[in-house]
Amino acid sequence: MNKNIEKWDIEDHTFWENTGKAIANRNLWISIPSLLLGFAVWMMWGIITVQMLNLGFPFEPAELFTLTAIAGLAGATFRIPASFMIRIAGGRNTIVFTTSLLIIPAAGAGIALQDPTTPLWVFQVLALLSGIGGGNFACSMSNISTFFPKRQQGLALGLNAGLGNFGVTTMQIVIPLVMTMGIFGAMGGDSMELVKDSGTLIGRIPAGSATWIQNGGWIWLVFLIPLSLIGWFGMNNIIPITPAPGTPFSAFSKILGLYAISLVTSVVGLYLYLPKPFGLGVLSMWVAMPLIMLTTLGVLRMIPGSIKPNIKRQFAIFSDRHTWSMSVLYILTFGSFIGFSMALPLSITVIFGFVSETGADGAISRVANPNAPSALTYAWIGPFLGALTRPIGGWISDKWGGSLVTQAITVIMVAASAALGYVMQAAYGSAHPETYFFTFIILFLVLFAASGVGNGSTFRTIGVIYNREQAGPVLGWTSAIAAYGSFVAPVVIGEQIKAGTPQVAMYGFAIFYALCLVLNWWFYLRKNAYVKNP
Repeated sequence: MNKNIEKWDIEDHTFWENTGKAIANRNLWISIPSLLLGFAVWMMWGIITVQMLNLGFPFEPAELFTLTAIAGLAGATFRIPASFMIRIAGGRNTIVFTTSLLIIPAAGAGIALQDPTTPLWVFQVLALLSGIGGGNFACSMSNISTFFPKRQQGLALGLNAGLGNFGVTTMQIVIPLVMTMGIFGAMGGDSMELVKDSGTLIGRIPAGSATWIQNGGWIWLVFLIPLSLIGWFGMNNIIPITPAPGTPFSAFSKILGLYAISLVTSVVGLYLYLPKPFGLGVLSMWVAMPLIMLTTLGVLRMIPGSIKPNIKRQFAIFSDRHTWSMSVLYILTFGSFIGFSMALPLSITVIFGFVSETGADGAISRVANPNAPSALTYAWIGPFLGALTRPIGGWISDKWGGSLVTQAITVIMVAASAALGYVMQAAYGSAHPETYFFTFIILFLVLFAASGVGNGSTFRTIGVIYNREQAGPVLGWTSAIAAYGSFVAPVVIGEQIKAGTPQVAMYGFAIFYALCLVLNWWFYLRKNAYVKNP
């Protein structure tokens, strides 16, 4: 089978039916599990940190929140160069190699988690490297957008992203289950004993039970290694999209070089942001993020040699106002999905796992709640629903128009976020927070479902606005910006929980969603909109 496709004219109906459809579908169905594993490795710290608390690892909740935040920020920053990889290195080369790179953080977690005395900085480095999985989304979406005609892009991109997003749910179900058994034998390391109750999809696990937390890393090697081989033999580079992919070795070198840029800018930005002793703590989150983004873009623009013309050509998207409007709207949808996926497990643990108790001196303290729901039992439901509704959002938008669907779900998200803030405030100050849990989880499910539909609708809008050459980089870029939600949400929610005001975070999100409502209407729905959609 020829891995480099020379002719690609999928807008021609005859070519599509006779040749293009089979090739496109094969690449899509290899891309989906690759992206799923990318999400699983990227997001695994959201569950692993909960179990680290349950096992008595010597870290504060705020320190563990930094692991999810580091993974989120790194994944978002890796997406910036990944947005441009397909034209530079080729779809097959990029997807296969970036999937293979996930072996490093997965195996590293398997080793480091065997010892509770492993320093926090080791976990921080692994969380940073797991961001490779987050970066893979940008190149995956950019790649799939080149395989399908415009009339089918909403569904194709919705399937790739939606089923790929099931990596979050898969991770949240699989990791708690594999931690309960020594499936890798002596090679996988010894068990540890829970000091607090834990749980899985099927219920509570009592303190004192044997747990193999390291399996949360080892399990992904079972799938990553064979899937890399399947991609190598089954995927294609499209030469009209990637005029000069070069040899696989040269393509891999380009990918490593591009990812090295975002790795360095992430490390520097995190060092300036993280508090001592892990950083200098001289920048706020709101300064560190744009600094990292702008520095990464600036370095990419200065790359010499054969890559520079391709980068410069793709940078044309930044002069288009719609790149920036769609970036904001994608933060609304995917940013919410990925941010809440990252923050929800620890939020459940901290808000409902403790109760407020007033001492004899009038001081309020937080003590363990014996009736607390397990985050490992419930946290998977939200990301599952968000991923499930994503292709539905693409399908509806193909029929009714992406911007109209985006407007409808934004109204829902404003209301749900405001209501959730009220419930979180009541639960945090209650002697029986578990009585609010059902309402809490239902409102979060509404947010996840709406954000999933919105993911599909924004993909469709991008397909309407841009031509084929621009659509890929725009999809990659907007997904990179939105992925910073995985950094913002854990930090903002974590800081507000620590301050005793978790409702402030949700009220802030509600205000942002309301602004997105106005933006979407102004650009795409009003009478004289820039692009009427519909």
